Amino acid sequence: MRQEYNKLVRDLIPEIIEQNGDRAVVHILDGERFRKELLKKLVEESKEVLEAEGDRDELKKEIGDVLEVIDSIMESFQFEKEEILKIKNNRKEKRGGFEKHIFLEYTE
Repeated sequence: MRQEYNKLVRDLIPEIIEQNGDRAVVHILDGERFRKELLKKLVEESKEVLEAEGDRDELKKEIGDVLEVIDSIMESFQFEKEEILKIKNNRKEKRGGFEKHIFLEYTE
């Protein structure tokens, strides 16, 4: 039975599908389309983190998936990890982190 996915998948997924007896129809994305799909994948994986919150093992797996996508985004956009970490630390210094667990209800 045909099942539509139309999404970016990890490199070994087509082989795994075929090992399970199904046929995987794929194509290779070019640079711009690949980058767009990576950004969409980050949203997809982030939603899976939220869904896994009650299961620590699943949560760790999903966080790992998010990190994999972030690494691929940085590579695809040719961002240096050190540069991103510097920006992250600078923003944390100026705006704070999340250590105080502050939840903003509203402003007036």
